[in-house]
Amino acid sequence: MLRLGRPSDIWFKPALSVVAAVAPPNLALLALGRLDLALYTMAGSLCALYAHNRPYAARARVLAGVVLGMTGGLALALLTAALTDDAVVLVTVGALLAAAQKVLCDATRLGPPGNVVLTFISSAALFAPQTPGQLPGHLGLALAAGTWAWLIGMAPGLLRPHGPERRATAHALTTAAAAAAAADADADAVRADCAGRDRTRAAAAAAVHAAWQTLLSARPGASRRDLERLVVRAETALAAPADADPARLRDWARELRGTGPVPSPDDLVDDDELLGIDVELAVTRTSLRCRLGPLAPIAARTAIGCGLAGYASLALGVGRPYWALVTAASLYQANVTLTWNRGVQRVVGNIVGVLAFAALVPLAHLAPAALVLVCLALNFGAEALISRNYWLGSVCVTPMALLITEFARAQDPARLVTERLADTAVGAVVGFAAAIAVTNRRAGDRLEDALTAVERAGEHTARLLADRQPTPGALESARRALAGALVELRATADAASGEWWQRALPEERVVTAEQSGHRTLAATVRRRGLLLDRDAKARAEDVRG
Repeated sequence: MLRLGRPSDIWFKPALSVVAAVAPPNLALLALGRLDLALYTMAGSLCALYAHNRPYAARARVLAGVVLGMTGGLALALLTAALTDDAVVLVTVGALLAAAQKVLCDATRLGPPGNVVLTFISSAALFAPQTPGQLPGHLGLALAAGTWAWLIGMAPGLLRPHGPERRATAHALTTAAAAAAAADADADAVRADCAGRDRTRAAAAAAVHAAWQTLLSARPGASRRDLERLVVRAETALAAPADADPARLRDWARELRGTGPVPSPDDLVDDDELLGIDVELAVTRTSLRCRLGPLAPIAARTAIGCGLAGYASLALGVGRPYWALVTAASLYQANVTLTWNRGVQRVVGNIVGVLAFAALVPLAHLAPAALVLVCLALNFGAEALISRNYWLGSVCVTPMALLITEFARAQDPARLVTERLADTAVGAVVGFAAAIAVTNRRAGDRLEDALTAVERAGEHTARLLADRQPTPGALESARRALAGALVELRATADAASGEWWQRALPEERVVTAEQSGHRTLAATVRRRGLLLDRDAKARAEDVRG
């Protein structure tokens, strides 16, 4: 749970973006002597943390949605704070907001940092003194800072407009190369580390699927077409690793991470394969309403856990119950096992973070400018470290959250430390208890649905393989649908296996479906090779004629 992983390939992008988004508003407030308004500008500035893995056309839409969602949650929180000072009502509203934010972020697959930042801002705003007349000005500050964060997020596109697509394709090639290399290992090594090989293949399949999703959300053009050809090569290597060249895949990935032109495979992909992408674009996507349904148990866990954590904090007389609420909200993952892991990471990170706060607070108290600069450094550190492990990022997030409370007025450090530790313990214990109490019995149903989807996709692909002349693009679209269904099945099976108190999972059926699906994918690759050979021979005959 606490082992450090490799940093994200783009760890510096959210780290630099959040500093660039937070610094100008905070420095302007510092110059005006109004650091007490920093909560509202931070609400907009923190939107710069989102959507760094998306193509710029999609990023523009997602970031705008995040800014509007952040402002909407802030508006509801401030309105509630202006209308009542009943702490029980405030905690209840905060818990319901946290559940809504969790479900919407998961349903839309927003990506990191997910709902936690939204919940932190809205929960803190609930306990900020407020009057109705102040709302327009405070929301205006949030929107202005959010607009600046949107500009920061879009600015890199001026220099490298296809950067996200290139990175996603490079990651797909790298993981496909690793999977192909693992498949080439000798039989004894394979038997010794079968689980490791399966994890490598699952990671490669997820990376290829993510690359397709990235390209499908990008603007059409010559660059996207070239990248699609490379993802097809990664997909082919994953389906038929014995015929793949891992070194060449890695070379292509290395070139993509640079600034040169997109490399071209020696064996060009035929138009039917890329036509399958156009077919996929025309397919109706799953509606948001359908994606919200399976998340009902997660919503219940979040609402109940956050509410009970806040009430327990109030009962203990802690001055900031929203810290316990946010701690509980940060725990909830896809299943109970992952929730337990996150709870341990959160507690460890907060304890070390409190020690960091005790070391930094004398420096921050030197002057208001020092307070702002320390918070900026912690913003950078949190985003630079959190991709290695959540607890390591929390070491920076915890002192930053404590120092933000001092923007309005100086606080007693000893009291802040005591309240933070108490709220962390309450939020973690009560939040995890709610995760155990609210069982996710739908996880088994979702696994059955995912199995059915894989079996149907496999049957459809097999029928197209039996057809001597399938509709142009149909086989490639079916292959991509089957690959996506296999990725979804693996994710759903992993999530279901971490739940408790449910019926036995069909593990043998899952293994059989995965094996059959991968064999079918390999058959589509062999079919493509035969078709390309036939076309090449036909062209050669034409040339000789």
